[in-house]
Amino acid sequence: MAAICFEAKLFEINSWTILRLPETASAELPSRGMTMVSGTINGVPFKAVLEPDGRYAPGQKSSHWFRPSQKLLDDASAKAGDTVEVSLEPSAEWIEPEVPEDLSEALASAPKADALWQDITPLARWDWIRWIRAVKTPETRQKHIEVALDKLNKGMRRPCCFNRNLCSEPYVSHNWSLLEPEQTRQ
Repeated sequence: MAAICFEAKLFEINSWTILRLPETASAELPSRGMTMVSGTINGVPFKAVLEPDGRYAPGQKSSHWFRPSQKLLDDASAKAGDTVEVSLEPSAEWIEPEVPEDLSEALASAPKADALWQDITPLARWDWIRWIRAVKTPETRQKHIEVALDKLNKGMRRPCCFNRNLCSEPYVSHNWSLLEPEQTRQ
């Protein structure tokens, strides 16, 4: 697949700097859901998981987004409000997700679940983490962790009934859709 090249304006939602792909660039990706890519921002290389923005209303086209690390932004001399040059390509090689501390502690207490966790693919680990974080309250998050441990203990390699095309990051979304910059909750 040829590189997908575009310009995009970085914007801020609830203190996170976000890069949302233009709809035309997103349409060239192989999936409307979470997608692994490698590319450059202002010539600086990166690998990232693109999240779906969750837009599926009539007349709206969906897109993808990600949160560039502060190091990537610094190296690319970019900040919220800047327009950056982006080139990216889908990648079959998934990066390891950062395992949240509460999930890591829970896995450490459940050897059978942890063994399966170590055996599943990085993509499957991303699915579990997205499913666990896609909640509004700490109580529901804890329940998701307990259910995940139970399912992993039973040999289930992925969460069931989880729509990978929705925006599952509650810090920057509402009703499964990425917020617009003017909708921040500061």
